[in-house]
Amino acid sequence: MILVTGGAGFIGSNLHAALHERMVEVTIADRLRETGKWRNLRKHPPARLIGPDRIADYLGSDPPLQAIVHLGAISETTATDGDLVWHSNVTLSQHLWHWCAVHNVPLIYASSASTYGDGSAGFDDAFDHAALRRLRPLNLYGWSKHAFDLWVAGECASSRPRPPQWAGLKFFNVYGPNEYHKGAMISVVKVKHDEIAAGRPATLFRSDRPDLTDGAQARDFIWVDDVVAALLFLLDHPGVSGLFNLGTGTARSYADLARAVCAANGVPERIEFVPMPERLAGQYQSFTQANMDRLRDAGFEHRFTTLEDGVTRYVTEFLKQSDPYR
Repeated sequence: MILVTGGAGFIGSNLHAALHERMVEVTIADRLRETGKWRNLRKHPPARLIGPDRIADYLGSDPPLQAIVHLGAISETTATDGDLVWHSNVTLSQHLWHWCAVHNVPLIYASSASTYGDGSAGFDDAFDHAALRRLRPLNLYGWSKHAFDLWVAGECASSRPRPPQWAGLKFFNVYGPNEYHKGAMISVVKVKHDEIAAGRPATLFRSDRPDLTDGAQARDFIWVDDVVAALLFLLDHPGVSGLFNLGTGTARSYADLARAVCAANGVPERIEFVPMPERLAGQYQSFTQANMDRLRDAGFEHRFTTLEDGVTRYVTEFLKQSDPYR
């Protein structure tokens, strides 16, 4: 049995679909609420579904877990309740770490590329206090993820017990099916598809930096199946531990993305630029690109999906279908 926190969410439900195909028994810790998240699990119901507030009780029953995959978090980059974010993203993660250390259970958890801030310190996933302390996240969410990474580094540097396998994954910009409940945090691919499907141009933020032209802002966009492949690799290789980037290793511009969405929808390129919202000023990552050497050196040989192929798959196999869920 595997416990997947956040298992009804975007990445979690895609992972659960893959585990369901493997006939692995899964307990999901998540809240379905009224956002339609239940549809993420409609084709593959879990063995158990518990609320995040019941995780401690569940673990207290000593379930026979093979691993915990901790994906649950407050992930809004515009979150402002520091106490709630700390409790959800740091305190709960520490509790799971301690439980796994005591019970000899592997722990795989979600970190984030937002820990790199504006990227001025680079995107190298070196795992030592000196390297981690150079990072300056731009928002509360990124800071909370960075705080837990730093805490893990301290635990590993000490003689205190740790899980037999632990791995943190710094997710870059993930897109794909089952993200439809995410509101303002939904991927740019989905937003641009909706604009184009409605007959409107694909709108992009104007650059807020004098050294970048409009549309030249670039991110490391990664298809969700590639993320699932990395999670399964870690579950299949219990000897691999560490903090790892998870992107494609190639930055692509937002203009490239918009063109790919237009092509996947079979329409001529039509892009318009709009002012960047004030709430994002000073918090916007204009460039991200994962250094993937460490995960590759650990044995992950999976071939990443190109932006054009991933967008085409997303649009044709999911977004244009009557049932867009996995």
